[in-house]
Amino acid sequence: MTQMFSAFDTAAVVEVLLILAVATLLIVAVQKLLQWLAGYLHGQKRLYLLAMAPLLRLGILVASLLMIVPLIVEPSLQNMVALFGSVGLAAGFALKDYASSLIAGIVAVGERSYRNGDWIEVNGIYGEVTHVGMRTVRILTPDDTQVSIPHLRLWNDPIANANGGRPQLQCVADFFLDPAHDAATVKAVLQDVALTSPFLHYLEPITVIVHERPWGTHYRLKAYPIDARQQFRFTTDLTVRGKAALARRGVRFASAPAVAALQA
Repeated sequence: MTQMFSAFDTAAVVEVLLILAVATLLIVAVQKLLQWLAGYLHGQKRLYLLAMAPLLRLGILVASLLMIVPLIVEPSLQNMVALFGSVGLAAGFALKDYASSLIAGIVAVGERSYRNGDWIEVNGIYGEVTHVGMRTVRILTPDDTQVSIPHLRLWNDPIANANGGRPQLQCVADFFLDPAHDAATVKAVLQDVALTSPFLHYLEPITVIVHERPWGTHYRLKAYPIDARQQFRFTTDLTVRGKAALARRGVRFASAPAVAALQA
C-alpha cells in the first residue's frame, strides 16, 4: 500500500490545497450565481436553473478528485487497478440498498404489484402511481404532493392497492348514529343516496354494512365512482347528502362525548 502513493513534497501539498481552494470557491460562486439568476426568472425556467446547482457541484467535485488522485497515487496500471478496485468495493457496500431497490423494481414490474394509475398505500402514504421507475415508484397524494418511494419497500412493507389496475375503486362513507332508530329505513335511505349520486358507477354493487357498537350504530356505505380520481368527491357527496337525508327523517347521530369516552 505504501508503494501506491507518490512521494509527497511541499509542492504537491500546495498544489492539492490550491485545487481544493479553487474547487470550494467555484462551488460557492456557482451556487450564488445561480440563486441570483433564479431571482430574475419565474416558473419552469427558474426550477430548471436551480436544479443545475447540484449537478454543477458534483461536476466540480469529480474534476477536482481526478486532478488530485495523480498527485497522491503513483500513476501506474497496478496502482490504478488496486485503487479503483478498493473504491468499487466501498461503493458496492454503500450502494447495496440502491441495488436492492433496482432488483425490487424488476420484481414489481414482473409481478405488477402496482402500475401507473393505481392508488396504493405504502407505510401510511396514499396516492396515485404516476411513474414506475427502475429504483422508485412515484405517487401523487390527495394533497398534491409528489412522493418517491424506493422499490426496496416491497421486501418488508405491505403495499395496499385500492384498484389493482381497474378504473374503479371502492369508496366508503361512514355514518355513526344513535342506536334508537329503524335500521331498515336507514339502510334504504343510504342506498338511495348512493343511487342518486352523479359520480356513481351503476354497474358496480352498492353495499351497506351495519355494526352495532357500545356507543351507537356504525353504518358503512360502500360504492364505486365512475373513475378512481373521483373517489374523494364521491365520498364527500355521499357523506353530505347522507347526513342531510338522515336528518330530514329525524335520525340522531352518535354523540361525540360517548365516542370519546369509549376511546379513552
